[in-house]
Parts: sequence; C-alpha cells; structure tokens
Amino acid sequence: MLINVPKITLLQTTPTPLQYLPGLSQTVLREMYIKRDDLTPLGGGGNKLRKLEYLIGEAQVSEATTIITVGGVQSNHARLTAAAAAKFGLHCIIICLGADPGEVSANLLLDGIFGARVIIKQDDGRDADVQLAEAVEQVTQEEEKKGETVYYIPFGGSNALGMLGYFDCAAELDAQAKAAHLGRATVYTAVGSMGTFMGLYCGLKAIKSTLKLTGIAVLPFEKKEKERLAAYFQEVKDLYGFDFDDSDMHIETGYVRAGYNEPDAAVRQAIYTMARQEGLLLDPCYTGKMFAAVLDMIKERKIKMLNPVILLHTGGLPGLYTKEHREELAKEVASQITLL
Repeated sequence: MLINVPKITLLQTTPTPLQYLPGLSQTVLREMYIKRDDLTPLGGGGNKLRKLEYLIGEAQVSEATTIITVGGVQSNHARLTAAAAAKFGLHCIIICLGADPGEVSANLLLDGIFGARVIIKQDDGRDADVQLAEAVEQVTQEEEKKGETVYYIPFGGSNALGMLGYFDCAAELDAQAKAAHLGRATVYTAVGSMGTFMGLYCGLKAIKSTLKLTGIAVLPFEKKEKERLAAYFQEVKDLYGFDFDDSDMHIETGYVRAGYNEPDAAVRQAIYTMARQEGLLLDPCYTGKMFAAVLDMIKERKIKMLNPVILLHTGGLPGLYTKEHREELAKEVASQITLL
C-alpha cells in the first residue's frame, strides 16, 4: 500500500539492524532478536526519528519557522525534535508539564545543547491534556505575534501522520524477518503515546505479514487510554482506507509496575541482564520496562519456546542519566567500583 505524503530523510542508514542475541537466547531458551532503532543517526538516535521524517516534512511544506511540541521534562521525543529542527534550520520550543527537575541533565541537557527553548508548565492538578493545550495555545499566539509560522507536533509525534514512520518500518522489519526465517516471530514494543505501536500494527496488517505484534504498556492503560487507542485506529483507518479491523490488536497492560518512568528494581535487573549478556544498553522508561515484561512473560509461559522473539529497541539511553534513575543505579553498582 502506497501512502504518498511529504517526507524528509533523517534515517540515512535504513534498514536498521536486526540482530540475534545468542547469550540471552541460551539463557531464556528462546530465539531472541533485537531491532536496533536506537542506532538511527541523528540526535543520539531513537524511534521518534521515523515519525519526524513525516512531521518535519509537513512542517517544511507549510513553510513553518518554529516547531512547538510537548512531552515530559525528560522526553526522548522532545530531544529528537530539537535535533531535527536544528538540522533543518527551525526554531524549537518544547512545552513540558511537571515540576522543576532540580538539575539540567540527560534529555533536558541535550534539548539545550540542540538550541531548543524549554518551558516547564508546573502541574496545577487539572487534566494534563487541558493544561498542555492551554500552554501550547498561549505560546503559539506569542510566537505568531513575532511573525513566526508555527507547526505543532503532538506528544510523542503520535498522530495519523507520525505513525507512518512505523508503517514504513513494518515492511522493513518483515523483509528482515523473512530473510532470517523468522516468520513465526512476535515483535514486542513499548507503548506510550501509541504512535510506534499503531504504525507497526497497521503496517504489518497492510502487507499481511505473518509476524505478530504485542505492545507492552509503560504507563497505566485504563479506560481513557483504551478509548484513545480505538479512536486513533479509526482515524488512521478512515484516512488511509485500510481494509482491516483491529480485532487482533494486543497490548499487555499488567507490567506498568510503579508507574510511568518511575524507578523499579525489576526494570533495573532487566537492564543489567541485557547489558551483561549482550553488551547492549536499555533505558529505564521504555525498553527496559518492555524487556522486563518479556522476561516475566517467559517465566509465566505466555511466550512459548518455539516462538522467536523480536524486541524493538526504541532508544532513550539518556534516560539512564536522569537523577531518579541514575541514583538508584549508582547505589546498586557502587560495590563494583574500588580504589587502589
């Protein structure tokens, strides 16, 4: 299925590698693979670049001069939006909802290095979407009064346009899986703002791939989120004319643990497992939590021995350096450091 919309090039090294994980495979007695979208080449890498190829493409067509986007204070999406905006000569304003982080580190530091302006809207207890919408409207009006043309990118870059980045990736991954004889594999991806998951789901369905897809929710996935997911699918189905339904769409919601981006011992253990068996780093918010869920699902026998596993590595490594995660990790590895 060809969807013809404007697109720029940010991924000059596609396809990103699909790598076998031999040590981990031996440990868990499953064929384990990882799709390395952390190796995308701009701004420290990560999955959001696939979405930004379409979003920045539309911004250029609209002759925008300023990008406004929203996210958490330590948003990976915000970092990569700042990097893409810098590359294409656009101003970038990031609006976050939360408290003063107390330090400038990790993604927040990188936002500044890329030249973005960051506005932290202190949470007043009202609905988060309402607060962010008000802040975006206020900042947009201020910028337009200065003569700027504003293009808005939603949370995570996850709208009908942004999800096309992973619609494309589905065909890329399907071809790699076929070449590796992995037609029975299940792809596991973290689910936050839903765009990556939605793009993969629709892309795999559109080409009638034999790959299965399971999302792992990284934040509480209650009635509101389920309704948002259903509405998102209906929007893209209507817009792009998809001839399939969402009856086999599956997201595991029981592995959120302490909450969104909250330090968790099981997630840290999953990070150590991947690092010490495969030399690969995961992040504590998305990929670490996704992998911790997969390890639990193997123990619970939800993942059968003959079913190969493909993990989608979406990047996010600066998250290891946020204060709350860094401090917990440091406590646990401190005994490995000695002075002579």
